[in-house]
Amino acid sequence: MSRLGTLGARLYRGEVGYDFIGKRKIWYGISILITITAIVGLAVSGLNMGIEFKGGAVFTTPKTSVSVAEAEDLATEASGHQAIVQKLGNGGLRIQITEVDTAKSDEIKDKLSKDLDVPTEKIAADLVGPSWGEQIANKAWTGLGIFMVLVVIYLAIAFEWRMAIAALVALIHDITITVGVYALVGFEVTPGTVIGLLTILGYSLYDTVVVFDSLKEGTQGITKQTRWTYSEIANRSINGTLVRSINTTVVALLPVAGLLFIGGGVLGAGMLNDISLALFVGLAAGAYSSIFIATPLVADLKERDPQMKALKKRILAKRAAAAAKGESAEDEQSDGDHPQDATPAAAVVGQRQQPPRGHGRTPGNRR
Repeated sequence: MSRLGTLGARLYRGEVGYDFIGKRKIWYGISILITITAIVGLAVSGLNMGIEFKGGAVFTTPKTSVSVAEAEDLATEASGHQAIVQKLGNGGLRIQITEVDTAKSDEIKDKLSKDLDVPTEKIAADLVGPSWGEQIANKAWTGLGIFMVLVVIYLAIAFEWRMAIAALVALIHDITITVGVYALVGFEVTPGTVIGLLTILGYSLYDTVVVFDSLKEGTQGITKQTRWTYSEIANRSINGTLVRSINTTVVALLPVAGLLFIGGGVLGAGMLNDISLALFVGLAAGAYSSIFIATPLVADLKERDPQMKALKKRILAKRAAAAAKGESAEDEQSDGDHPQDATPAAAVVGQRQQPPRGHGRTPGNRR
């Protein structure tokens, strides 16, 4: 078995682990700092909205010897607006200019024909009205709102309302960071970007639901025992699914990284950047939020419940009494004195954790 596989098995059994819940204030602080940076970048730089949202004209030329840099200068001079030029596979150019109406597009087309030494009739011009982009934006916001509502309802039914709230906070966290990165790097926002943003929501929820499912199973009958607090079981749930989350995230990021860095960067396929950047940032943020935000937030909300407060008080009192006697609190547990599957809290990395009762000692105590 590989080292990663061995580590995953030990994490799942609770033999080793990391105290994610205990250090949750650190993760909250990091997330708040990143989110504030994203919001500031969005407020200062704003989003570079594409032609589909602003409206404008796209001119496609036949094969020409004019370079992309020269074409950008000529198109900017002819239109009075910043132009985006891409080299096409047939040697032609795709010139995109925002905020251009029908009357001005004909004038720009004539100037480009002279400057690029290309016949006017061979330059194709496509106009995009801003109303079309506004319709796309409105439908995207509507779809996002419906998605959020359905997610909250489903998670509240399948799990509980605290998990639904935590998942919603994690989703908003992921979207905010992704949009902020777009503002900071200045990538153009196109319908592909919207598709990427909506796609990452599903990936973000996937890892979160996996941890929530483990947590739900581990906390069944939690109030009938006095061995583990809710936060300790939540910590074990994160550790038990940690390697799985890392594996799925890395596998998902590899092809997206290929689109972003090779397709968009090396090959210059700018249109691939629209969706690949949103996917790359969103996938990474989703993996982070499912581990460091969603589950710790559930533990925080759950520990405010009167039953969980009373349980924690009993557990701490029992441990204090056992410590005063020089005994381990675990030695006093009965075979049924723990939640289903005897889910323990994760120990600090590198330290071995005592196995739950019922997993050794005498054959009669085994499940």
